[in-house]
Formats: sequence, C-alpha cells, structure tokens
Amino acid sequence: MQGKFITLEGGEGVGKSTQARRIKEELGRRGIEVVLVREPGGTPLAEEIRRLLKDYADDAPNARAELLLFLASRAQLVENVVKPALAAGKWVVCDRFSDSTIAYQGYGRGLDVDAIRRLDAFARGGLSPDLTLLFTVDAQEALRRRRGREIATATSADRFESAGDDFHARLERGFDAIAAAEPERVKRIDASGSPDDVWAKVAKEIFDLRFFDF
Repeated sequence: MQGKFITLEGGEGVGKSTQARRIKEELGRRGIEVVLVREPGGTPLAEEIRRLLKDYADDAPNARAELLLFLASRAQLVENVVKPALAAGKWVVCDRFSDSTIAYQGYGRGLDVDAIRRLDAFARGGLSPDLTLLFTVDAQEALRRRRGREIATATSADRFESAGDDFHARLERGFDAIAAAEPERVKRIDASGSPDDVWAKVAKEIFDLRFFDF
C-alpha cells in the first residue's frame, strides 16, 4: 500500500519542527513506519545546498539562483528519499515543501508565481502532499521565538530569518493565498500556544477528524 505524504508549512519561528517530530512519534506508536525529512535537505547533496542557501555569505544567491537551488534540493530529496519511501508503504513527514517555495520565492522575493509553479512541478516529479498543516502565529510572537532560539543555541539569524518585516509580511500573504486556494489539502494550525496546545490541534486534524483512515 502506498504511504501518505504530510507536509508542514509556515513562516519562521512557528514551531513546525517540534510538531513534525511529534507526528512521527505518534504515527510510530500506531504502527506506521515514518520517514521524517526537511527542506532544503534530507540527502547529503540537499544538505549541502541547505548550507549554501541559509548561511553562505560571501556570494549570496540572487532570487533566481535561490529558487533554482531550492528546486534542485527538492528534486534530489523526492527521487532519492520520498518517492521510494512512499512506494514501500512508509509515511513521509516533511518540514517544508512546495508551498514554501511559492511563499518565499514568489511572494517574498517577488518572482513570477506561475513560473515557479511550472518549475516546481518538474522538480517534484508529480508528487503532491496528501495533507499540509499550515502553522500561523502573530508576527511579534514569531520574532520573540526566533530571538529566543538564537540565544538558546548561540546562533545568529540566517538569511531568511533576518530578511525584515516587509518580507515576512509578504510570506504571510503568500501562505494565506495558498490556504484559501486549496482548503481541502491545507489545514491551518494556530501555533500561538504552548507546544502541547499546538499538538492538540495537530492531532485533531490528523487523527480525531479522521483525515486518514487509521
């Protein structure tokens, strides 16, 4: 039986990674084998692309180069990890996927959204998520979380985290447009509470509302 593909989306500091791990744990408790991946990343080549995209400062990619690097990472991840896992009956939980590209490089960077969609369709080879959870949080709360994470991990903001308020406002509009266009696939999660509060909303969407037949 073909596995299921769940993606988690949202801006910076919304807590996707924490919830992705909890989804994997709960599915595993129910006897489902799960592969947890992130974008960009998930393979050795894709992780190197991630470093170039997030931290490379000497010659930062321009908007078009940035888009193509994201798509190269996605193509590698889909063909080498995601599609084989799904074909083997495993479920895949992915921290970011195509919707982030539309929001970040389309709405955020101002590239043509229709052109991005065509290129992305080629990169993902026809693969689409079965369910997408879109995490939303107030802009000031997201900023507070990002700064708290930097202090806790002794790291500095990456290129996207430090892009500015206008950029993050455009991201929010982009994700809103995606959710409005595909309400059956994209389910909004209010991520403003504690991790346990947010998990209750995630679990309701995946398990209690019986989106999937467990």
